[in-house]
Amino acid sequence: MREQAVEKWGHTHHFAIDTAQSEKKVTIVFAITTLTMVIEIVAGTWFGSMALLADGWHMFTHSAAFAVSIFVYWYSKKHRSNREYSFGVGKVNTLGGFASAVALGTVALMMIVESVSRLFSPQAIRFDEAIGVAIIGLIVNVVSAVLLHDNHHHHGQEHHKHTDEDHSHDHHDHNLKAAYFHVLADTLTSVFAIVALVSGKYFNWLWADALMGIVGAIIITKWAYKLLTDSSNILLDKAASEPIANKIVSCTEEDGVSVVTDLHLWKLSSKHLSAIVSVATPLEKTPDDFKDIIRRHIDLSHLTIEVNKI
Repeated sequence: MREQAVEKWGHTHHFAIDTAQSEKKVTIVFAITTLTMVIEIVAGTWFGSMALLADGWHMFTHSAAFAVSIFVYWYSKKHRSNREYSFGVGKVNTLGGFASAVALGTVALMMIVESVSRLFSPQAIRFDEAIGVAIIGLIVNVVSAVLLHDNHHHHGQEHHKHTDEDHSHDHHDHNLKAAYFHVLADTLTSVFAIVALVSGKYFNWLWADALMGIVGAIIITKWAYKLLTDSSNILLDKAASEPIANKIVSCTEEDGVSVVTDLHLWKLSSKHLSAIVSVATPLEKTPDDFKDIIRRHIDLSHLTIEVNKI
């Protein structure tokens, strides 16, 4: 009897994103970034360039963040069917994005502190060698960004029955999004490093090296804050899209007498929605009746209905 009931009404809680391609790309970028990181830190120290060192430090933290991302993908696959997690492990991907955002913010702070110090106490720089290494770093970053860009923008474009007002652009692999932002941060600091070094070489603007470090840190802080906000909203079960909530209410109350008395709508992962709906009705309708009505309009990965007779 129990087995028949589970077979008919039971369901899995696999609410994670398909990340096979993302994991492969992040692993490749991790290897490339780690190698370039070593080269830039050694060269920046040897040639005395703060801009180059800043780029190398970025790559160090980004390499660590990519390692975290790889771990997140592994952990998500390993615990995919673990019943100890009530709604699956979809949020572990978002947690990886949150951790990477914190790392980005930490790097930005380190950059500002060191750059301000260099602004008031300029140091001698071997420009030719430093420019050469910075160009290599830029090439590596551009290649990495291109590698992650396609997946970052297209993995969430599968069909959903959400309303047109739904924020479909939020259906991101936050772990991959974090990796993409890390690469963009590296690309930005590489460009700034080259501009600063060329300015120092031809115009003797030694202060430009430190100034570019400060500008880069400010921009990276903005990216980190955006990623931190997006990921923390999911981790804290912030109420999901208001248009979708309104759609749930309208279709549930379409009979003119049923009333939604309580509604909880949140994200189980970046693109899986869950809802708990309490309905008061004088009609002989079951929870399955209301589920069928709601799911004709909205794609929900997990839906629980409570019906109260009035």
